[in-house]
Amino acid sequence: MTDYTDVMDKVSTAASKAGRPVDDITVVAVSKTFPPEDIVKVYDQGHRDFGENRAAELADKAVALPADIRWHYVGALQSNKTRIVRGLVSLLHSMDRRSLGKAWMKGQGTAPPVLAQVNVGDESQKSGVDPSGLAEALEWMEALGLEVRGLMAIPPLPEHAEDSRPYFVELREMRDRVVADHPDVLELSMGMTDDYEVAIAEGASIIRVGRAIFGPRKSTGA
Repeated sequence: MTDYTDVMDKVSTAASKAGRPVDDITVVAVSKTFPPEDIVKVYDQGHRDFGENRAAELADKAVALPADIRWHYVGALQSNKTRIVRGLVSLLHSMDRRSLGKAWMKGQGTAPPVLAQVNVGDESQKSGVDPSGLAEALEWMEALGLEVRGLMAIPPLPEHAEDSRPYFVELREMRDRVVADHPDVLELSMGMTDDYEVAIAEGASIIRVGRAIFGPRKSTGA
C-alpha cells in the first residue's frame, strides 16, 4: 500500500501553496475493489471518508466496517440501485438525470445530499450534465427536492497533471456563475491520483484519491 501520510502531506502542501486551509479539503479515499482489511489500515490512521462506485460492493463493505465511516458514492448509479446506496452514503457525487433524481428522493427519511456531475470533457462514455445545460439541470434537481451541495467532474485522463487544469478552471467558473441563484452549490469535487494537487490549486474542496493511497487497482474479474 502506498504511504497514506505522503498523500496527506502533499494535500497539505498544495493547500498551503494555494493559500487555503487544509481543513477546507476533503480527501475521499476511493477504496473500490479493495478488501475491508485494506480500508481498515487507512481508517486506523484516522481517515473517515471513503468512496465506492458499485452498489453491491458498497453494501458489503458498509456492514463489515466501522459505522462512523462516511461513504461517498463516486460512480455512475443506475436508478434501480438507489435503494441500496441511498441509506449508506453521506454524499452522492454523480447526480446527472431526472430519473436518478426521482429515484433518489424515494424512500424513508431525508435523502442524502448530492453533487451535480458535469461532463466537462464532452466524453460519450462518461456520465454527466452537459455544461451548457447546468443551470437548467440545477433547476430540476432542486425542484425535485434534491439537496445539491456542489459540482463534480471527471476530466479526460491526463498525460500530465497540468492537462487537467483547464477542466478544473471550467468547473470552478461554472460554480461561480450558478452560485448566485443556487447559494448552496459550493463544493467542487475534482481531482484524482494523477492531478489532485492541480485540482487543489484551482479550488477543489473534495478530491477523490484511490491509487495513490491504496496502490494499483485490484481486478474484480468484471
